[in-house]
Amino acid sequence: MLNLKRAEIPTRKAFGIRMCEYGAIDSEFAVFEADIGSSTSSILFGKKYPKRYFDMGIAELGMVAAAAGMASCGRSVFASSYSIFLSTRALEAVRTFVCYPNLNVKFLGSHGGLTAAIDGVTHQATEDIANIGTLPNMKLVVPCDTCSTRKLFDLAITTPGPFYVRLLRDAYYELYPENTEFLLGGSHVIRNGSDITIGTYGDMVFQALAAADNLAESGISAEVIDFYSIKPLDYTTLNASLRKTGKLFVLENHQRRNGLGYDIADYLVTHQYHIPYQHAGLNDVFAESGKYADILRKYRLDSFAVADEIKKMLLSDGCQRR
Repeated sequence: MLNLKRAEIPTRKAFGIRMCEYGAIDSEFAVFEADIGSSTSSILFGKKYPKRYFDMGIAELGMVAAAAGMASCGRSVFASSYSIFLSTRALEAVRTFVCYPNLNVKFLGSHGGLTAAIDGVTHQATEDIANIGTLPNMKLVVPCDTCSTRKLFDLAITTPGPFYVRLLRDAYYELYPENTEFLLGGSHVIRNGSDITIGTYGDMVFQALAAADNLAESGISAEVIDFYSIKPLDYTTLNASLRKTGKLFVLENHQRRNGLGYDIADYLVTHQYHIPYQHAGLNDVFAESGKYADILRKYRLDSFAVADEIKKMLLSDGCQRR
């Protein structure tokens, strides 16, 4: 973790840059925005291709409906806003006008989870994966750095049907080399281990890696998996990891209910896994406005809390390290 390079730009800006590059490849590609292009970074496309950029104002539902109309004519489009607004205000339009007819509309959902931080609860998208991921035909991915963002933009634009990309407000670290492959329904084991598996995605990848460093100082070997593809999910890699470690800790910047952890728990029960399991996320509460690091610390989503919980898991009855 300490060897990772600090990212110079957040994933939302990396996405905006890749949008501009793709605009030169596909002259029919268009982008819709709902008033906050400077924040989502879609404005980069708007400045370069103003005739293919449609700022619809504070009207997310109408924006999605307009994007669906253009997609129904065969054009590739992205609809952009904060993830909280796409997954709540615009949810009916996403469901009925995009997912139901299975149209080729892609979504840029910026400021995912608690990364909106100081903007407060109204802008913190801590239910977006539950709302968006439930919709039939929708695919959902969460990049964590520049490389994964660029690759997942390309995956979104080349995959037929609705596709949602959850992006982050701030720059964190650069994890992946440029030649890394990203697949729909894929994941990456980003740290090998033998005592416990930590499954996570997005900004929490870096908290998980830092927690693994902390655990290593106590002689605990944690395997960390970046489940960048939330829907569909890579159960093959999960199974392979659990065969080694026999224990699982899921960490996510989202409500615990109906997030990644709930999907994985359902899978474990259905497939009769009898293993120690814990799931960290918001526990049926709204967070609050504050610095990102302070919020993670308060709700025990930071690396120190994760390492502490895992140590408790391994010391509890029946959970001794292998």
